[in-house]
Amino acid sequence: MATVEPIEWTASGVVMLDQRLLPGEVTYYTYTDYREVAGAIRDMVIRGAPAIGVAAAMGVALGAERSAAHSTEELGAEIPVIVETLAKTRPTAVDLFWALDRMRRRFDALVAETEGIKEPERIDRIRRGLVEEAQTVHRERREADQAIGALGAALLPQRGRVMTQCNAGALATGGIGTALGVIRVAARQRQLEVLVPETRPYLQGARLTAWELQQEGIPLTLITDNMVGHFLKTGNVGAVVVGADRIAANGDTANKIGTYQIAVLAREHGVPFFVAAPISTIDLTIPSGEKIPIEQRSAEEVTHIRGVRIAPDVPAAHPAFDVTPHELIAAIVTERGVARAPYEESLRQLAGTASGQSS
Repeated sequence: MATVEPIEWTASGVVMLDQRLLPGEVTYYTYTDYREVAGAIRDMVIRGAPAIGVAAAMGVALGAERSAAHSTEELGAEIPVIVETLAKTRPTAVDLFWALDRMRRRFDALVAETEGIKEPERIDRIRRGLVEEAQTVHRERREADQAIGALGAALLPQRGRVMTQCNAGALATGGIGTALGVIRVAARQRQLEVLVPETRPYLQGARLTAWELQQEGIPLTLITDNMVGHFLKTGNVGAVVVGADRIAANGDTANKIGTYQIAVLAREHGVPFFVAAPISTIDLTIPSGEKIPIEQRSAEEVTHIRGVRIAPDVPAAHPAFDVTPHELIAAIVTERGVARAPYEESLRQLAGTASGQSS
């Protein structure tokens, strides 16, 4: 079965699957304005670090394509506003900022490449170039997923159970997924069952990962978050594999809230804990996880589920991510290879640039 498409560039606009409604309703929306794309990222119509990066790239392209600017100079004045609007949506996933920086650099390159060409042909070429760049970002995410899946599958057991956290599948990347891509590839070759924690408070595991695995026909068992320790102790779990929203230079990894406690429990019970993420998720400008900004979302997402109150009117906290120290991570799988400790060396070698961002 083909993987689901969470985002697509079309002549009508940027089409996104509303992940808030899954699994009960499969609904697509078409966005025709970059501010709408920003809202979709902020409100979690689309989520998952790589997919957010794709959405951001398409948002910049959409803003340029639909701009009323009549000259390159006028468009150049709008691009920073478009980028800033998209940058304000979610602070933790570094793919967002990687994609925006890439689109901004591509705009500057297109301006230089078209120097001497008269308007309006010049601005038309720049617009087309930005659309092509956004589509290239999407294609590269898919290719990266395939490579991550192949490399990571070799680390998983031949049979038994593996555990994941949140959703790092096709819905989160636009390809086959990072952590779930690893599981997908391995499941084609071996007899594996996936343990899926529900991932409160937004229930990405219960709503999204379980749905994706069911669509693929991969055996799974859904568990509540407070069952993790029990199953790591007694459930024949051979590995844990998760995605990432930002990886610091030392290997500390930010992922969906609840990941850290799984890593601690995995270490306690001798279960290897792997991270699967594209090179763009590595942020070598941040030395450790202490410097990763953690998004604080609405407390209402804790006290309510889909608008239904499940708790009294009391204060609630909702850090959307936590940071797993590198000491708890057995390996980090990227499209360019598998990094192991010491991560300061292996991640920098794989990233290949001082900034840690791929071109």
